[in-house]
Amino acid sequence: MRTPPRPRTWVLVLVAVFALLQLANVTGRDTPDSKNYLSYALSLRGEGKREAADVTIAYACAGEASTAARRQSVDVLRFDDPDPGRRVAAECRKREWRTVDARLRAGQTGGHTVPFMPERFMRIFEARPGYPVFLLPFITLFGVTWGVWLAGVAVTATGGVLVFLILRTRRAPTFVCLTGQALYYVLPCGTTAMRPMTEGLMLALTLAAVWGCALALDGEVRAGAWLVGGSLAALFTVKHSQALFLGLCLAGAGALIAVRRRRSGRPPGLGVVVVAVAGGFGVLGTLVLARLLHYPSESESLQDLLTHHFDRPDRTQVWPEFLRLQGNFWVEWLRRQLWEPLFVAALAAGAWGVTRGRRRAFGVFVLGAACTGVLTQAGHPDIGIWGDRLIVLAWLLPVLGVPLLLEPVLRGRVALPAQEGSDRAHSLR
Repeated sequence: MRTPPRPRTWVLVLVAVFALLQLANVTGRDTPDSKNYLSYALSLRGEGKREAADVTIAYACAGEASTAARRQSVDVLRFDDPDPGRRVAAECRKREWRTVDARLRAGQTGGHTVPFMPERFMRIFEARPGYPVFLLPFITLFGVTWGVWLAGVAVTATGGVLVFLILRTRRAPTFVCLTGQALYYVLPCGTTAMRPMTEGLMLALTLAAVWGCALALDGEVRAGAWLVGGSLAALFTVKHSQALFLGLCLAGAGALIAVRRRRSGRPPGLGVVVVAVAGGFGVLGTLVLARLLHYPSESESLQDLLTHHFDRPDRTQVWPEFLRLQGNFWVEWLRRQLWEPLFVAALAAGAWGVTRGRRRAFGVFVLGAACTGVLTQAGHPDIGIWGDRLIVLAWLLPVLGVPLLLEPVLRGRVALPAQEGSDRAHSLR
């Protein structure tokens, strides 16, 4: 009798399929901020400012040229015109070098990043070494184009595997865990994580912290505490605001669970307390380290937002203006969501899935992690910032919750290899 494939095999199959699909878009995924991260990584490799600028501009302009060529090929009026790739790439290089040359001649040569933007704006990226460090071995071994692509595949694939492990730790059947992994790849999580930006690492590290919460609730308190604490520490290097938000939300979720259990006459549980304490220490450590390292302050971030990256004079009443913009933003955001309510419906289904039955404590921690996406979006109420990448962490709620919600339906209809008799937590055997 043939032995059925083990869960590990199915996990690797999903990773392989995802990686193959990403070959359709090796270039053209970058955003304007990608240049800053890539130039930072090149400087860590020992490149000078002009060498790093040359490689970074070549990569960004090749992506712009590729995108322009693809768009023209399906333009009903211009699809027979000559390929615009070379022209677009040349114009892009000229434009970028004009800006970089002017700033280098003006003396903007400090830090690790190439001066594509004003110095005050570039300080924001100088405080985010985590992603450039992650990118460094890939671009060193495989070159810039394939290295950036492989880094995206690696971090996105890891995120999907972490979803599998989280659901496995909560004793979900194999097919439910695989459904969560697949959802991570096909929903905006996967698309956003593939971009050469910090979001892929943020998603993976947030999922690692959620796995730590699941382990702590499952009795493996020490492993869970180390995983939560380590994830928060790593997040500080990637984007310290995310470490602050995640620590705050996990501490708040743990406190909420503890209070509710106390009121019902039950002990809060060691795992809940440990996660809440780890989150609290994460908040404290983030605030202290950010001050000691002289990271840009909250008011500086708001000035960046309200002056369009410091292109205009500083606002004198930054907080009142920010709050007015905040109100306008969420009214417009809600209007758009009601027009196309897929995201809101997915959030509702995910929340139902993670909190139903005996998973309520776990669900509260997942809700806390997903709320960091809302907080990130609230910190940048700009309706036009590259789609929904700022709120992408909220998609972790349907990724983890929808498979759990569908479990009773799928259990009777999906024929996958039988679950191991012991159903060992977080096993990939």
